[in-house]
Amino acid sequence: MTALVLPWYALPEGVHPPLASPDYVSTRLRAPKEPPVRLAQGLTEVTGPLFGHERVQATDDDLTRQHKGEPVGQRILVHGRVMDSDGHPVPDTLVEIWQANAAGRYRHPVDQWPAPLDPNFTGLGRAATDSLGRYSFTTIKPGAYPWKNHLNAWRPAHIHFSLFGRAFTQRLVTQMYFPDDPLFAFDPIFNSVPDMKGRERLVSRFDLESTVPEWALAFSFDIVLRGTSATPFEGEVDDE
Repeated sequence: MTALVLPWYALPEGVHPPLASPDYVSTRLRAPKEPPVRLAQGLTEVTGPLFGHERVQATDDDLTRQHKGEPVGQRILVHGRVMDSDGHPVPDTLVEIWQANAAGRYRHPVDQWPAPLDPNFTGLGRAATDSLGRYSFTTIKPGAYPWKNHLNAWRPAHIHFSLFGRAFTQRLVTQMYFPDDPLFAFDPIFNSVPDMKGRERLVSRFDLESTVPEWALAFSFDIVLRGTSATPFEGEVDDE
């Protein structure tokens, strides 16, 4: 009987943020004290359960059409491709996003800073990549917001991305930022990515060609899953 050989991928050094980043205060408490132990993948990790396309509803990729009225803020299109380390498209991948509203507030009980909630904006969306690895969302540009990491700490405007692989145990989480944000230099989460080029891969590109006249601006954000050119991913899910 031939042994089943399962895929394994080495993590490149210097691409992804460390689990412990001293300037990112909460990592001091939650980061492991000992080096992580890499476990071999089993059939569970490479076979299922899988999501079905029927789980993605018609308005899931348009965060501006999920309620009776339109949300407040600058309407934007966010699109891109999901690729592997060789530049090949990754089709049928579930891409999920969540974000603050235009005032910089999440629809979440923990978020209680004095910014208005928008009754027409939940801030959640999902889409499946097509055969060329492409995805697209229509949403509202999120606002910056304060957080209590240090004195006068503000997070740059960003959108959280979650990507599932061949099974739900293969999940990667990252954040997309917007060009030329003045808060980049002061944000310990953005700067926890050790490599400058890695941080640049977290910043979307303004895409005038995809902008819809008199409707929405467009931003392009490609995601590379592996290799030295990979998009930096978080070690665990974080709501910041």
